[in-house]
Amino acid sequence: MKASRIAAATLVAGSAVVVLSAPAFAHVSVQPEGTAAKGGYAVVDFKVPNERDNASTTKIEVSLPADHPIASVMPQPVPGWKVAVTKSKLDKPLTMHGEKIDEAVSKVTWTADGKGIEPGYFQKFPLSLGALPENADELTFKAIQTYSNKEVVRWIEVPQKGQDEPENPAPVLELSAATEDHHGSAGATDTADKTDKTEKTAAASDSGSDSDTTARVLGAAGIVIGVAGVAYGVLAGRRRNAA
Repeated sequence: MKASRIAAATLVAGSAVVVLSAPAFAHVSVQPEGTAAKGGYAVVDFKVPNERDNASTTKIEVSLPADHPIASVMPQPVPGWKVAVTKSKLDKPLTMHGEKIDEAVSKVTWTADGKGIEPGYFQKFPLSLGALPENADELTFKAIQTYSNKEVVRWIEVPQKGQDEPENPAPVLELSAATEDHHGSAGATDTADKTDKTEKTAAASDSGSDSDTTARVLGAAGIVIGVAGVAYGVLAGRRRNAA
């Protein structure tokens, strides 16, 4: 009896060890640095983990959503990686800062010019995006990860709400509600306000300086006129005495 209980306990313990020691597979994901508000601009990081213990990640391709094209896409340099930006013609031109844009970035590719992402490590690939769509709650980016052993993993399956996560889910960026300054011009607005205040202060200073100069000139003129008047009075008095 005791032997069977011990054997059962040992089996359960062994199973627990196997479950706990099973690797927790990660996948390519995207997260904003701060917030990604609708209609605004954001810097987002594509996090790429290496899931293999016998190969390094040497290339990552990220396709931008064609149903919500983004006019401005700028990659941040990543040491040890070369970046290529691919643009495509738009079926419907975009308007940005009053100008029509008939093409937009459709894909960004990073290729390692060194060791790449080695086993046990991950790498972040930042992109500046804008303006983000105002009529979407999320953006789906499809990614393709290539290893040094020529293995290719396609992170292109779109997650569906209410369903289990697919085996190779595509990175999804959640968009927050639009802010008052949702076009991402907060920095420009602040700069403009500061410049305007500076100009007003300078104008007030110039005005004060002009007023002060005018007062000094008038004061000096008054003194001169006063001295002339006194001198004239003295001379007139002397003439009357002499007569």
